[in-house]
Amino acid sequence: MTILDQAHAVMQENPDDEAARLKFYERLISSQLYMALEEEPEGDTLKPLFLPLEGITYALVFDTQGRMGEFTKEPTAYAAMSGRKIVEMFAGQGIGLAFNMAVAPSAILIPAEAVDWLSGMLGQNVDRQEARPVALHPPVNMSERLVGAIDAKLAAMIGMAKRAYLGEMEYDSRPRTPILAFVDAPEEAQPQMAAAIGEAVSFTGDKDAAVDVVFLNSGDSVLEQFDNVTLRLDLPQLPEPKEPAAPKAPGSDPEKPPILK
Repeated sequence: MTILDQAHAVMQENPDDEAARLKFYERLISSQLYMALEEEPEGDTLKPLFLPLEGITYALVFDTQGRMGEFTKEPTAYAAMSGRKIVEMFAGQGIGLAFNMAVAPSAILIPAEAVDWLSGMLGQNVDRQEARPVALHPPVNMSERLVGAIDAKLAAMIGMAKRAYLGEMEYDSRPRTPILAFVDAPEEAQPQMAAAIGEAVSFTGDKDAAVDVVFLNSGDSVLEQFDNVTLRLDLPQLPEPKEPAAPKAPGSDPEKPPILK
């Protein structure tokens, strides 16, 4: 059972639970999916394999290659991309998503209206604001749902920052707000990271929820205060590249004597 199977099962078991429904869709846009194609991609050009049902067009997407093959019954070209990219591709085109059709317990038809809604949810809580910080506090007023959503996003940010700090900032001109500070994140990755946290906030279902995202460098003096007051979060890192072993002269390893002919 995949992560999406699990999230779908919880949603089905709790049809009136908005949080469960939002959790499934958040998992969908965050996961790598496999979209079936008519033919192999040519550069940036993709020709999705569509499924017409009752006058509505759906793109075929799956959460594993095996499930895609099980549905098509033959070798099929595909594009592997995040659910977020797929939603952005079809938003506003009147095309829905046929997810895991007939091959998994999580099979679901997502209509075009829902694709448009998902597109609108992407990064909608990202906004630039300015206010003077007054005091930094531990993260004591944050909901468990919000903390869990942030944690899930951080787990996917492999090698994107050295670490992060989660706390609450008090300001002079606006309410005390949760704050997430990334350390040593590349500048080019920062908009993507801020958008991911914005999505986490959106999919909690709390219309009043917000998280301030800031980017700091290792040499910033304010880091000491974050270290002493807030919750430190270590992000997953890329493995260190291994240096190739130096070649050994034949016969130099007593465990591997030379072969004599």
